[in-house]
Amino acid sequence: MENNLSGPIPLSVGNLSKLQVLYIRDNPLSGSIPEVIGNLMNLVVFRVARNNLSGYLPENLCKGGKLQYFTANGNSLIGRIPKSLRNCTTLYRVRLDGNQITGNISEDFGVYPNLDYINLSDNKFYGEISDKWGKSLQLTNFEIAGNNITGSIPPELGNLTQLHLLNLSSNHLVGKIPMELGRLTLLVKLMLHGNQLSGGIPQELGSLTDLEYLDLSTNNLSLPIPSSLGNFMHLHHMNLSNNMLSHKTPYQLGFLLQLSVLDLSYNSLNEEIPTEYFGLDSLVTLNLSHNNLSGGIPGTFDKLRGLEFVDISYNQLQGPIPNNKAFQEAPIEAFLGNKGLCNAEGLQPCPSKKRPNSKVSFKIVYLVVPPVVGALIIASCAIYIPLLRRKKRQQTEECDMPPKEFELRSISIFGGKLLYEEIIKATEDFDDSYCIGRGGVGRVYKAKLPSDDLVAVKKLHSPCDGERSFQKEFLNEVRALTEIRHRNIVKLYGFCSHSRHSFLVYEYLERGSLFSILANDEEASKLDWSKRVNIIKGVAHGLSYMHCDVSPPIVHRDISSKNILLDAEYEACISDFGTAKLLEQDSSNWTAVAGTFGYVAPEFAYTLKVTEKCDVYSFGVLALEVIKGQYPNNILIGSLLSPALSREGKIPVELLDGRLPPPTDKVLDEIFTILKLAVPCLHSNPKFRPSMLDASQIIALQFSQIENDR
Repeated sequence: MENNLSGPIPLSVGNLSKLQVLYIRDNPLSGSIPEVIGNLMNLVVFRVARNNLSGYLPENLCKGGKLQYFTANGNSLIGRIPKSLRNCTTLYRVRLDGNQITGNISEDFGVYPNLDYINLSDNKFYGEISDKWGKSLQLTNFEIAGNNITGSIPPELGNLTQLHLLNLSSNHLVGKIPMELGRLTLLVKLMLHGNQLSGGIPQELGSLTDLEYLDLSTNNLSLPIPSSLGNFMHLHHMNLSNNMLSHKTPYQLGFLLQLSVLDLSYNSLNEEIPTEYFGLDSLVTLNLSHNNLSGGIPGTFDKLRGLEFVDISYNQLQGPIPNNKAFQEAPIEAFLGNKGLCNAEGLQPCPSKKRPNSKVSFKIVYLVVPPVVGALIIASCAIYIPLLRRKKRQQTEECDMPPKEFELRSISIFGGKLLYEEIIKATEDFDDSYCIGRGGVGRVYKAKLPSDDLVAVKKLHSPCDGERSFQKEFLNEVRALTEIRHRNIVKLYGFCSHSRHSFLVYEYLERGSLFSILANDEEASKLDWSKRVNIIKGVAHGLSYMHCDVSPPIVHRDISSKNILLDAEYEACISDFGTAKLLEQDSSNWTAVAGTFGYVAPEFAYTLKVTEKCDVYSFGVLALEVIKGQYPNNILIGSLLSPALSREGKIPVELLDGRLPPPTDKVLDEIFTILKLAVPCLHSNPKFRPSMLDASQIIALQFSQIENDR
């Protein structure tokens, strides 16, 4: 071993009949491995790796039937695997990688009940992977990369539940990735790149929660990236490039807090870059190039301080480049092929924001008056609703908005008067029959536009008459909501200001409020435990985003079941920012008490001070309400919850909604996690409450652990 031995292995070594260990790796030994090695009937360890050996492997290498360790990697060996090695059931560790060995891999290897590690990479093996490999149940490392292997991946590999590393890359494998690989829950590295695999990435791979390295690049994989890939809490490298993956990039990838390399380039991914990717604090390399991504780059990417390499070229992105070192110092090639990126060296400057007329008291310009010769414009209405686009619309001009990360794709400003009249007509001048709710600053109406699109229209109590208090409320909500793009927050499409009516236009969520569903026995019975757990998880993510990823942060101040809306799939969206308070660092956070009775943090009553911890308290109340199915009274919150949960794993029936059957064990563990989290959220002292970021991460990590334990 590293003794600088040279020349061939002497034939006299075959006379050492009692020899058990022959350890001569890392020398410049040359020539072939002599056949006399087969005379060593007691040989257990034979290590000749990283020499200059050539020729064939000895035919009787395992004649004694005791060989456990055979490593000859890093030589120039040729020929086929000898039969004695195929039948050597005592093998524990085998390395032949980095040679020129050939043969049919499905015929030249047997079943090895004790085999822990085998690496056959970078040789000339051919044939198909036999299902017999699934019988070597002790395998922790299986590598056959860089050969000429054909056929499909046998699902029997899913039986190798001790496997830590699976490398089948750089072959000619076809077919689908077997969903059975999801059973390899101890897997740390999975490398299937450089093949011709097709179909989708199995959702079941999300069970591999110990995974640290994933490379599925350069295949023919299609369909969306499954959301379950967001379960890899230890993953530091993900490469899905050079495939045909499509649809929206899942926001769940933003939960991969250890990720340092993310490469999704050369696919057909579309829609917007998820804002949740801001949480990838460990990210060093980001490659999203050569896709169909659109919209702006989230401004929260400013926070990716560890980022060193970025490439977003050849997409349909627009708007400003984030203000961090990797983006600002990236070469111009990293941005080519997009239609409207700005604010970086070599790119066009971002459009400047138009200044309002001095007579207009609004602080931000969202009102555009199209010129109409010879007439006064009665109404001015700016609606940013891409889904409401109309062909050849009159009075349409390009939007001259300030370049911010929340800008929508291909924003246009439509003729204000016409759209205003459409909404008035759709609601019959805001007739009560169209009213579907009441928020903090106005009523909400359901409107069906001529395009057949349904929207929710919040008619504000005060008209746009210059009243200062109204203007502040109006701008507060507009400014807050146009900066928010998150799947758990109701989308604002636009707003309109008119002398008679002023209103905001939102996405319409068909299932309505969580409050109304819980109040209806029939609807509540459809809201099973899994849906309720997911609602709480969604609200936590939405609040975490508002508190940590919007600058300045936004405190909702009125989180309650009435302000949680559900879409068709029961996904929770936070609504009604009528009382939202932007926490400007240079302004006072003292304000009037706002919120719904029973959800307001106790310190409000005497401090009137707005902090994020106010929302944390309201979240705790809401979490209990969702699980119990009704508002939890003060006795339940104060005296029953903490003592009840001190009995590990036991949840009193008083805390559960009796309208549902008892939860399964898995969901019961998730409910217990939520209730345990609610205890510190409801602490009377805000200093001892967790942040919403902490709460959101606790839920994600605990749920992942529960799934892994199953």
